[in-house]
Amino acid sequence: MGVSRNGYYAWCKREESEQSRANRELLKKVRQIHRANRGVYGSPRVHQALRREGISVGRKHVERLMREASLIGRIPGIERFYERHRNIRLNQPAPTGLNQQWVADLTYIRVGNEWRYLAAVLDVYSRKVIGWSLGSRKTADLTLRALRHALRMRTPRPGLIFHTDRGVEYRACLIQNELGRHGIQPSMNRPNQCTDNAHMESFFHSLKAEVIHGVSFKSEQELRVVLSGYINQLYNQKRLYSGIGYRAPAEYERMVA
Repeated sequence: MGVSRNGYYAWCKREESEQSRANRELLKKVRQIHRANRGVYGSPRVHQALRREGISVGRKHVERLMREASLIGRIPGIERFYERHRNIRLNQPAPTGLNQQWVADLTYIRVGNEWRYLAAVLDVYSRKVIGWSLGSRKTADLTLRALRHALRMRTPRPGLIFHTDRGVEYRACLIQNELGRHGIQPSMNRPNQCTDNAHMESFFHSLKAEVIHGVSFKSEQELRVVLSGYINQLYNQKRLYSGIGYRAPAEYERMVA
């Protein structure tokens, strides 16, 4: 990424900026208002509630903070949203080639006394992880980075199915708009049916069993190095997967290319 060692350590030691501190405190207040109103309020009402408490802040600023924190209001039509985004994989045969069905999900991993969140995208046909991102917040931006990583690695044709759970990180407009721009069909788990996304559950189970459980990570950078080695070198390139005839995903893709 073109970052020097000295520059990186200087960044680690740098104190939080006044603007960042102010945003953090404002977000705490936004969360309190959102929670106190049972998650009903969207950014316009949260903005008005802040003004009533004497807090002067722009509406766009509140909207941005809520979007980054994946805070959304409960709006009419949410059931229609779910009707639009059914589990369309249920009616589909198994994929016969690459870039027909992708699945995605996120999981959490402890670093010291904090959590880090891993979002990943997997091609169902080859079981290869084609995109991932790691961050300190469970947001739509995190899942969007993983999706864009996958799109940089592949050039899918319109009609690709992108299947996820019903988490707000995948319902967000950031994700849905990105899918729409590429002609990708969104698909989601049925309510209370986590097994609908079994391929991603299997990947996360293998990841945690083989390199995460029993290991204490002291920093996000340490975790990132381990994840990169496991996903890019071991899992994709060498690990034999029973579902594709005990071949590694990269080997399987070369065979069918």
